[in-house]
Amino acid sequence: MKRHVHVAVLALVALAPLVAQTPKGWKMRVDRSTAASDPDAPGEIKFVTMGSGFHATNPQAAVYWNPANTATGTYTLKGTFTLMKPSGHANYYGLVFGGSGLEGGQQSYLYFVVAQNGTWLIKHRDGDAGASTVTAKTPNDAVKKPDAGGKSTNALEVRVGADKIDFVVNGEVVHTEPKTGAAAKTDGIYGIRVNHLLEVHVDGLAVSK
Repeated sequence: MKRHVHVAVLALVALAPLVAQTPKGWKMRVDRSTAASDPDAPGEIKFVTMGSGFHATNPQAAVYWNPANTATGTYTLKGTFTLMKPSGHANYYGLVFGGSGLEGGQQSYLYFVVAQNGTWLIKHRDGDAGASTVTAKTPNDAVKKPDAGGKSTNALEVRVGADKIDFVVNGEVVHTEPKTGAAAKTDGIYGIRVNHLLEVHVDGLAVSK
């Protein structure tokens, strides 16, 4: 019995850093790299409340969400993302929406993300097998690149209509996608995705009708 208790205590200790590094009510799911040519960095992910928003430090990629944060029907999802410094190559960060089953093998969500090289990308995660591309990496002048100090701030929006979705960067619609195929399911949990090797601050994450 003592051995079983000891093992249980060790398991709790192992989980404690993950719990400690997420704000109350929030969850995270790590998406570890399997590419030898693009490995994760060492160290633990940190996702904390900072000021009026959240601050993510990501040696590994992760999705962050609060199960209470859901959106259905027609809505606008917004968030302002400040990249604190560029990584060694382009890595993406931005909004997650239409999420379900995020803790299990049937995880599903759409994500609209931008990168330091001035491109945006829309993908759909469907299960643990991987993600499919809804719209490929596309350059657009609306996406701000890091300034001389290494920072860039991009305000992202997803405007879900009755039969289409507008994707917006800094007030400019960069793409419109019909609500069909992989982009058909937009009801569900919303949150944040930050790829590995990035440090990003997020403000104003909210949904409006």
